[in-house]
Amino acid sequence: FSEKDIFTEEKVIVSRLPAKPFLSHFRDLKGGDYVVHADYGIGLFIGLMKMEIERKNREFIEIIYKDEDKLFVPVEDLNLVQKYSKVGSSAPLLNKLGSPSWERTKARTKKAIEKMAKELLHLYAQRKAMKGFSFSLGGDWQSEFERTFEYEETEDQLRAIKEIMSDMEAEFPMDRLLCGDVGYGKTEVAMRASFKAVMDGKQVAVLCPTTVLASQHLTTFRNRVVLFPLRVESLTRLQTKGQQTRIVEDLKKGLIDIVIGTHRLFSKDVQFRDLGLLIIDEEQRFGVSQKEKIKKMKTDIDVLTLSATPIPRTLNLSLTSIRDMSLIETPPRDRLAIHTVVTPFSPRLIASAVKTELARRGQVYYIHNRVEDIDKIARMIEKFVPQTRVAVVHGKMPSAALEKKMIDFINQKFNVLVSTTIIENGIDIPLVNTL
Repeated sequence: FSEKDIFTEEKVIVSRLPAKPFLSHFRDLKGGDYVVHADYGIGLFIGLMKMEIERKNREFIEIIYKDEDKLFVPVEDLNLVQKYSKVGSSAPLLNKLGSPSWERTKARTKKAIEKMAKELLHLYAQRKAMKGFSFSLGGDWQSEFERTFEYEETEDQLRAIKEIMSDMEAEFPMDRLLCGDVGYGKTEVAMRASFKAVMDGKQVAVLCPTTVLASQHLTTFRNRVVLFPLRVESLTRLQTKGQQTRIVEDLKKGLIDIVIGTHRLFSKDVQFRDLGLLIIDEEQRFGVSQKEKIKKMKTDIDVLTLSATPIPRTLNLSLTSIRDMSLIETPPRDRLAIHTVVTPFSPRLIASAVKTELARRGQVYYIHNRVEDIDKIARMIEKFVPQTRVAVVHGKMPSAALEKKMIDFINQKFNVLVSTTIIENGIDIPLVNTL
């Protein structure tokens, strides 16, 4: 038998060689994109070209610098080049080859990073030395709250809960990182910590990177504590100014137990009567200054950070014991293994996968990372599967329109979401089982 006879049009991935850092985003580069060379700085990517060197044809990438200077980088040195990450809408200035400006820029950056590292170490040392609030042992209501959980906890969940409860009962402020994949039960662990804090008369702030995630958490938290006299509110731009004003006033008076919000919580008008626990969800989506700003507001509060993909800085702080870390590696019971298929592009196969998912009343993600023709993909799905309700989202949409589409998808007004990688925000939508 040949390979084609055995696999037909599908191949199941077993293993894959690791991609080089540059090659992982090389396909996204177009002529005229900005790139950064580790030794020479910011330039314009022109493209690949071949040159004869010592009677051998070799491949290079061509980069143009200030005053039309050209740099040819051998493909074997691609690890020195990476795509420029834009900050704001303005174009960066090109560096001049042979000029010391890039070395000065690197020196300034290194100095700024060292300063930031010293500030962070000082902050964490201050938190370790400072006495915080020692929460009481769990009472009858805590036990009753835990019994109302409709699923069976995994071993990793139980261990993480035990570690977090122990931290909260200690006399020093907690600073723990909770790592686990989406859908592995991090939110339930966070809700138990929140309930414990509220039972001791403290307020809880849950910080989310997007209004969509904040809205999802609001629904989840409210449903979870519906049998208990807790008030849960959200503070995002989805509320009117009047609603925001009332929530801010009630927070200050202590009438709200748990507030879930975006960086609106950083605003100067937001004050708590007695904040005891800060939960940061998807912390890799926030800037360092944003996260440390709210900690500095009250350095003696307990902090619990949730992440499926912690940034290297956070992971390093945990691995060096500057911060504590709990891992949830066990999937929920009865969760099936992910089946990955690699196949040539086939509208018929895509239609078959979509129909199969819709037949079990599920939802589908279709990831297409090109904004230019993303609408064509949506029309193709509608053509081959007429019963679909397709929504399209991408990063160039107005934020309000993007948020509305995502919330409508969560509320099942759409069953197929065609999107760029903008959906990578840790949103847990249980009905999405096909990607």
